[in-house]
Amino acid sequence: MSRSRSRRCASEIAGYNGGGEFLWSNLPEERNRLWKARHEAYYAAVNQRPGAVGWTTDVCVPISRLAECIVETKEDLATSSVPSTILGHVGDGNFHVIFAIDPKRPEEMIEVEALNDRIVARALAMDGTCTGEHGIGLGKQQFLVDELGDAVEMMRLIKRAIDPKDLFNPGKIFQL
Repeated sequence: MSRSRSRRCASEIAGYNGGGEFLWSNLPEERNRLWKARHEAYYAAVNQRPGAVGWTTDVCVPISRLAECIVETKEDLATSSVPSTILGHVGDGNFHVIFAIDPKRPEEMIEVEALNDRIVARALAMDGTCTGEHGIGLGKQQFLVDELGDAVEMMRLIKRAIDPKDLFNPGKIFQL
């Protein structure tokens, strides 16, 4: 299938399902404008709720499971008291959820963490990964173990071998 036909099909499918306009470009200035909009989406999502702080998560699933994962995630988010937005560069199966949390309501963080647990568990059950690009950091260390099991111990051994003093991102990805 040609690239233009693929784009047209994707656009038609999105439109049929309530999606907005598709924009593509090979011109550097237009691509830069599209990337700028993508990066500013975080601020747009958070600023829908004055005084909110943003909290993001992401997962990645096989393309064949992406629609199912997003639909089920939207169902979870619809029951939440915390405003949220889904966005992504879904061509690689990756999507993000941005929560707009009221910093004066600690119960919202508890709710968001529970939602994140469900989103990640869903992605793993669909043969996906716990993060598409945000990384493991501190918050997804247990999910990495859930996803990779015993392989995480091998990763720790390699980390110890090349960074015995734990100087490179100490405590990130997994605890040594």
